[in-house]
Amino acid sequence: MSLFTRSQRPRHTDGTPRRTETPGNGSPRQEETPDTAAAEPGDASAGPGEAVEAPATASAGPEEVPADSGDASADPREVSAGSPDASAGPGEASAVPGEPPTDPGGSGAPRDTPAAPDGRPRGAPRGLRARHPALARGLARGTDVLAFAAVVIALLLPNRLGDLRAAAFARLPVEAVLGAAVLIVLPRRPRVAVAVTAGLGLGALTVLNLLDLGFDEFLGRGFNLVLDWTLFGDARAYLKDSVGPAGATAAAVAVVVLVLAVLVLMALAVVRLARLLARHRPLATRSTLALGTVWVLCTATGVQFGGVPVAAGHAAAGVQDRAQRVQATLRDEAAFAEAAREDTFGGTPPEQLLTGLRGKDVMFTFIESYGRSAVEDPVTAPGVDATLASATERLGRAGYAAKSGWLTSATYGGSSWLGHSTFLSGLWIDNQQRYRTVTAGDHLTLTGAFRKTGAWRTVGIMPGVQKAWPEAEFYGLDHLYDARNLGYRGPKFSWSTMPDQYALAAFERLEHGRKHDKPLMSEIILTSSHQPWAPIPKTVPQDQVGDGSVYEGIQRAGKKPADVFYDSAKVKQEYGRSIQYSVRSLIDYVIRYGGRNTVLVFLGDHQPMARVSGDHASRDVPCAIVAHDPEVLERIAGWGWTDGLQPGHDAPVWKMDSFRDRFLTAYGSTPSP
Repeated sequence: MSLFTRSQRPRHTDGTPRRTETPGNGSPRQEETPDTAAAEPGDASAGPGEAVEAPATASAGPEEVPADSGDASADPREVSAGSPDASAGPGEASAVPGEPPTDPGGSGAPRDTPAAPDGRPRGAPRGLRARHPALARGLARGTDVLAFAAVVIALLLPNRLGDLRAAAFARLPVEAVLGAAVLIVLPRRPRVAVAVTAGLGLGALTVLNLLDLGFDEFLGRGFNLVLDWTLFGDARAYLKDSVGPAGATAAAVAVVVLVLAVLVLMALAVVRLARLLARHRPLATRSTLALGTVWVLCTATGVQFGGVPVAAGHAAAGVQDRAQRVQATLRDEAAFAEAAREDTFGGTPPEQLLTGLRGKDVMFTFIESYGRSAVEDPVTAPGVDATLASATERLGRAGYAAKSGWLTSATYGGSSWLGHSTFLSGLWIDNQQRYRTVTAGDHLTLTGAFRKTGAWRTVGIMPGVQKAWPEAEFYGLDHLYDARNLGYRGPKFSWSTMPDQYALAAFERLEHGRKHDKPLMSEIILTSSHQPWAPIPKTVPQDQVGDGSVYEGIQRAGKKPADVFYDSAKVKQEYGRSIQYSVRSLIDYVIRYGGRNTVLVFLGDHQPMARVSGDHASRDVPCAIVAHDPEVLERIAGWGWTDGLQPGHDAPVWKMDSFRDRFLTAYGSTPSP
């Protein structure tokens, strides 16, 4: 039944009653005409924390009910402001503030309004919006700003530390303009789906950019989507050794939470901005067109801010770069496998290998993170250079001589095994896939050449290895001594399982000091100069080394990793001290236990991380050959290397993969026919 009595029904201007339409259910419905226009409710798409705002008044028709009529059933042409629906449907009365809804039967009696589960009338503001509408609106606006800032920062975030500056974020990303244009024209449901997908993609891109920044800081390169996932296990092991199991677990959990938070928050941010664009479509359309025009003009004219182009396509370029890196990695795998099958000395008969070193005890020793910056950086060089000069003098008094030069490592800041394998195999191994490929084959290594002759016993001293290491066979080692069987009972020094002095003393006790019927070829990895360079061991009297327990007090009194690693000045100082310790330990060993037939080849595996070596440091590492027999160094006289342990600044620089063939050739090896 209609809510109006016959006398109250709307009439035309000539006084005749208006026609009413009856919906399919038989209930009469008031026809909607201009003079019964209702006030529009606030935008239904209002975001969280925003109060719905209604027009102050509704337009009244030409006939108005007197204000003092006292009739509860007011003329429908005068609608109260804030009405959620001025054109009420069948059986519904327009809500008037302060008055209960009337009975649909036309009696004018109040009826109950359906309530929400919490007893609140449906559609009424609740929570903060009800109590503090102004504050709610402020929070909503603030959230909009944060969402906008998050999206822009994600689109402009550099993936190299050198580009991480304020000017990088004062740019106009074309992806934002194009994305806004797409979201404006889409209907609601597709718009939400596209916004969620775009947000997740933007979150994933942000995570990859953060990975690139981390890899650039530690390894001097970006994150490889194909090959670098295995390095997370090594990173966790490094943290476990440096800060303990609890700290490593906490760090792993924090990383997982951070990744999930970035993905979820970025998706929510894009969805919120999409809703904002739809709510203000005319303004958003004009703004998008204006920004697109500005971007085109800036691109055409090359406008820059702080030396950086204002018009940016950084996100799209980043995606393209990663796709190209993935493709290059997949192509490289097949190409390298083919190159590894070619071997200049692979088919050389044993009797034609290393004839110039027969009868010599040869030591190939890697010093962790011993890079060019150690001898040239203003902070580290004074102490390291003094140590090298003193060591050269001491060797001379003991009857030894040395020559040194530079090698360019295949790795930087970490992944030492890539440097080791490059040096020993004569192949450029700069990623994990190449390493897996070469170590799974039978390519001749420098150490393997000694075993192939049958004239040497070959051993490895590797305190950094703490589990099964099948690569020992590839490197041609008759026996491997790792952290588990070197007999050490002292404390770890952060990542390093034992001091270098102890590792060399164990080598003397287990192998070099014993009687053997063949000369010894050894591969030794010294680890005390591994980051985080705290605490650093101290040299103790040789007869007190024992099982390593003597280092307990030294380790406890040393500096804490957290106090050193994050301080740019202290970390350089401690890095330099660690290199000095490793060099002294090695030279002390040679002078004490070496003899006329001792030949020492020692080098760094890679430069230290960028925090120590600098953002634009080379990948060069020092390499020296020490011998008591003058004929050993005469064979490399044509190399142009510097006399002594410290290579000159202008000494030759070779790629590390070229050393194997140069060394084999210098010491009497004949290439394969």
